[in-house]
Amino acid sequence: MAITRRDLLLTGTAAAALPALGSVGSVSVIGTAQAQSGELPSTGLPWRHALSLFGDIKYPADFKRFDYVNPDAPKGGVARLISIGTFDNFNLAVAGIKGSLAPAAAMIYETLMTRAQDEVATEYGELAEAAQHPDDFSWVIYRLRKEARWHDGKPVTPDDVIFSLETFKQQSPMYASYYRHVTKAEKVGERDVKFSFDGPGNRELPTIVGELIVLPKHWWEGTDAQGRKRDVSATTLEIPLGSGPYRIKEFVAGRSIKLERVKDHWGANLPSQIGTNNFDELRFEFFRDNIVALEAFKADQADWIAENSAKQWATAYDFPAVAEKRVIKEEFPINDSGRMQAFVVNIRRPQFKDARVRRAFNYAFDFEEMNKQLFFGQYKRINSYFEGTELAATGLPQGEELQILETVKDKVPPEVFTTPYQNPVGGTSEAVRANLREAAKLLKEAGFEVRDHKLVDASGKVLTVEILVQDPSSERIALFYKPSLERIGVNASVRTVDDAQYQNRLRSFDFDMIIDQWGESLSPGNEQREFWGSQAADMPGARNTIGIKNPAVDALIEKVIFAKDRAGLVAATHALDRVLLWNFYVVPQFTYPFARYARWDRFSHAEPMPKYGRSGLPTLWWYDAEKAARNGKRA
Repeated sequence: MAITRRDLLLTGTAAAALPALGSVGSVSVIGTAQAQSGELPSTGLPWRHALSLFGDIKYPADFKRFDYVNPDAPKGGVARLISIGTFDNFNLAVAGIKGSLAPAAAMIYETLMTRAQDEVATEYGELAEAAQHPDDFSWVIYRLRKEARWHDGKPVTPDDVIFSLETFKQQSPMYASYYRHVTKAEKVGERDVKFSFDGPGNRELPTIVGELIVLPKHWWEGTDAQGRKRDVSATTLEIPLGSGPYRIKEFVAGRSIKLERVKDHWGANLPSQIGTNNFDELRFEFFRDNIVALEAFKADQADWIAENSAKQWATAYDFPAVAEKRVIKEEFPINDSGRMQAFVVNIRRPQFKDARVRRAFNYAFDFEEMNKQLFFGQYKRINSYFEGTELAATGLPQGEELQILETVKDKVPPEVFTTPYQNPVGGTSEAVRANLREAAKLLKEAGFEVRDHKLVDASGKVLTVEILVQDPSSERIALFYKPSLERIGVNASVRTVDDAQYQNRLRSFDFDMIIDQWGESLSPGNEQREFWGSQAADMPGARNTIGIKNPAVDALIEKVIFAKDRAGLVAATHALDRVLLWNFYVVPQFTYPFARYARWDRFSHAEPMPKYGRSGLPTLWWYDAEKAARNGKRA
């Protein structure tokens, strides 16, 4: 798979994609010694050491390690990392619903399976040593490893797995949507858990169950040091019990977290963990914005910094350590996902229900001038909800995609069949004027007219939009867009709020317009319901921030989820992409095909980096004492 829920938590990104649909790859039968451990369900099906969404499984059942790691990487040292924002919660179950989660908290847990970073969508056993499912994908059984342990020494059990699924579904709208087709989880053997699904044919379900972050039931149902019963439905800053390669050592609420490597970790010798988790300590320092974080990095108060600002990347890294090569700037290709980033209007609000109004907002956006003035020409305009992947719709629909679209022909804009989607192009005074004229025309068709330099509807109500943002970089983008909206008569304003207020307003859909983004895996599936499905439109905290309730979109999402092969998946995703674009739900922004990082040159990683691993930070890196001695000790 490309991006998992734990990836989201580690990066602190709310809008990323999930693994999804494809065909199950080759089957490797677990050897006799493994098969004889525990109780064997009477299914007669082979045990699989790995599950793949499409294509062949690269590593056999007896593989020793992933190719992209250094098995002899030294253990030790400290890595100081930067997180933007704040935190007041370690409880993953209520992430995105209550409080601000510390992303590092995800690193103390394990999942049933773990993905290989050099394959598009393959999972290998982590807490689970093997899995089995029938050809119709109506259920899956995972077998836990006998050696899997919590940090208090107690074994990880089927009861923990069942508790985790039920907790995430009960506490989180995000997980409730993602796992809604999992109807039952039950213990069917000493170490075996069976997940039953609500119907056959959904090829993704066995693998997305494998992503499940497993929580310790006995800890959550116990009491804290003061004798108070723990509440899995509430935020907490009590250090939780985990099973992963790291545990939380200490923290300062909202400011910093230290993780320490569990040196006797039960899974240290698993093939999927050899050569990884090399630092003895990971320190996460929290900053309110990127500008302050960069100054801390320059002062050698952090070892790495991710840079999302093109302007900062081009102009702010001119300090002596860069010139002296003690600080390295590097860009890592993003091959594991595509994305949509955009100005998003809340179509629950009456002023945005008409697609012509939304389209007019796109004509008002001069991306080319923004790219020139703010981004040093580094970005390209997004023209797809699956930008950067083969899943992006191009040209006119044909073949299987056209056949799929014919099934919803009466529910989609006619342009879906006749006109390739393209964003308006600005950048010159002539092009901008032409675009603004087209915007004015669309608004007039939608029933608006300009009175006293203000755009009003038939009742005389002014078309007003507040762009809600939470950080200086987003504010800068919104302020650039604001005058363009005002030129077509929109009463536009920009409001910047703190992270807590922003999240609260987002959860309750209390906004006119925001900047949002959705990461898309190379194999989309069930998460599309949460992104664009009608059921998610009114679920607090759901990722359908737009508020889409469109039967054609719902139908196409089902085509994506239940595609029978890779070709069908691509065709169905093209169709979904095209319909989303022609409904003008968003004003697409921009993208860059690399992740930008700067680091103090005290670290190393194996070569080459895995194709789908991006920076591999911090899992695949190690502290290099020789480089550290050459480039100077930390400040």
